[in-house]
Amino acid sequence: MDMTAGAMKFLIEQGIKPEERKIISKNGTEYVIDSAGNANVLRPEVFGQTIEPIGINTLTGLVEYIKSGIERVDDRLILQVVDEMTVKLQGKLAADGSREVLAIANAIVPSFNFGRFYNTENMNIALQSQFVINEHQQVLLKVIGNIAENNISEASDDGVSQAVTIKQGVASKVNVKVPNPVELAPYRTFLEVEQPTSKFVFRMKEGPSAAIFEADGGAWRNEAIRNIHEYLYHQLEESIKNGHIVIMA
Repeated sequence: MDMTAGAMKFLIEQGIKPEERKIISKNGTEYVIDSAGNANVLRPEVFGQTIEPIGINTLTGLVEYIKSGIERVDDRLILQVVDEMTVKLQGKLAADGSREVLAIANAIVPSFNFGRFYNTENMNIALQSQFVINEHQQVLLKVIGNIAENNISEASDDGVSQAVTIKQGVASKVNVKVPNPVELAPYRTFLEVEQPTSKFVFRMKEGPSAAIFEADGGAWRNEAIRNIHEYLYHQLEESIKNGHIVIMA
């Protein structure tokens, strides 16, 4: 086996002269044997393999990387859906109990601070750019886009729904009730999968300003993980059926 610079350094650190080395493979692990018969495990970096996993930002890129067969063609690979924004591609278990991480996909999603009050202009922009279009998103856009300045009817606030005064036409105004809870689908996971729709509490106060509060206890995360699992299974079905890849979620 040809010696890389990493291998040479490793041998020197172990007090083994390069001309005395002998490299053997056992159960998928490489060992270097010195002249005295002592065995030392060769680290992955000795073979020029990457220690840092490859960073990917989309599920599409991760699937293409796996299908390319660049790494571990003959090994079983594990795809672990860590959470709604992270998927790891891992190799088989090493003799020392470690498991090499070959690639990590991290979703890039817009940042929205739930529970923080935004002025109506910023909330309008956020609802259009960071949420999937649906019926309740359109209702909220209509309310905050036409609200009459400083007209939040606190007198009709029952703790759940609020009445606000919005402009209707050129001069007329009308009181409308803001629905609660609202069902919205923010961009919170990989864009290749369906964004989970969940319940939120929408509140307004003088300013005027508005805030959206999460109200589903985080159940949307489980749905997002299921959506990622289904996408990966569909894209890699053949490799899964032949035992080359296992998906854990």
